[in-house]
Amino acid sequence: MKKRTDNFDKFANKTRGSAIKEAFRQEKKKIKQAARAAGEEMRKKKIEKMRGVVKEEEPQPAKAKFRPQDKGKPGTPTKKYEVRAPKKQVNRRDTSAASDPAAADTKKSSRKKKPDNRVLNADFPKPENKPLTESMPLNKFIAHSGVCGRREAAELVKEGKVTVNGDKVFEPGYKVNGTEKIVVKGKQVFLQRNSVYILLNKPKDFITTANDPEGRKTVMDLVKNATEERVYPVGRLDRNTTGVLLLTNDGELAQKLTHPSFEIKKIYEVTLDKPVTKKDLESILEGVTLEDGFVKADAAGYTDPKDKHVIGIEIHSGRNRIVRRIFEHLGYDVKGLDRVMFANLTKKNVERGKFRFLQEKEVRLLKFMNQSFLRKNKETK
Repeated sequence: MKKRTDNFDKFANKTRGSAIKEAFRQEKKKIKQAARAAGEEMRKKKIEKMRGVVKEEEPQPAKAKFRPQDKGKPGTPTKKYEVRAPKKQVNRRDTSAASDPAAADTKKSSRKKKPDNRVLNADFPKPENKPLTESMPLNKFIAHSGVCGRREAAELVKEGKVTVNGDKVFEPGYKVNGTEKIVVKGKQVFLQRNSVYILLNKPKDFITTANDPEGRKTVMDLVKNATEERVYPVGRLDRNTTGVLLLTNDGELAQKLTHPSFEIKKIYEVTLDKPVTKKDLESILEGVTLEDGFVKADAAGYTDPKDKHVIGIEIHSGRNRIVRRIFEHLGYDVKGLDRVMFANLTKKNVERGKFRFLQEKEVRLLKFMNQSFLRKNKETK
């Protein structure tokens, strides 16, 4: 008798395993056949019922209710049970809708749908300005016309580029009431009645200006189809700086958001050519002296402790290229600069190069922020 080898044992185990698998397949096959037969039977009964071959089953009479005093009497059920009809579910809060379906439909149709402000570049309803009831300074009128900000308008007036009823006016505070013919650089301007507020996520290679004499791409090209009103950027972002940029024709608000006395905070994400040392980070917080004066950040830190090339900095100074100059002063080369917040406005859900209109509550917050800042200054004085 030959001795079994290891190969044989392996084969035997394999055979036993295959036999178990085959038995399992057969059992599974029987279950499927039984389920198929049951399905065929149900379909057959359904067809016969539709043809009227099989009569519907008569409803069974309700069983008698068990009562303890009837125990032992003939015909009394031996189990304690009670047959009850299912209760109808009625909405107690609105009985009129259940009784009158037409009233329910009318009620549904009368409900106002809330506007979907999440859609980018949607035509958000814009708040209307109050009609001009009293005179205002000429530079303020020009700013409200959407030409530029109040400070730029004052410069235009001083340079003799503004005429009122055909006469040049050199005083920015000259009072007008809106009935005059006011011409700025050869073009008549009108007081705008609708205020527009646009938040743009600025991409690279776009100039932050209303028009560029050299014909380069400007941020106005990105919002040219947004509104018929003349809007202009609030503040400036360098050509290679990206992020939050506000555009509006509200000259008064633009003046407040850009004036240094209001200390509007901005947050930037700065990408540098080399890791920032802790010493330099402390210098930024303590302040550095640049060619145009002393400046310090309100807050600064690493956005990721593992990557010290990227710094987050919060600053309220509005000086030209201030963030870049701070890091260049410390010996760093700025590879990327992105403004992630301006006056509590962020670029959340706004893709690069896209824009959205501000909601009314956001505009109110901007104006309230300025008012609260003025009150705070008065209290400190």
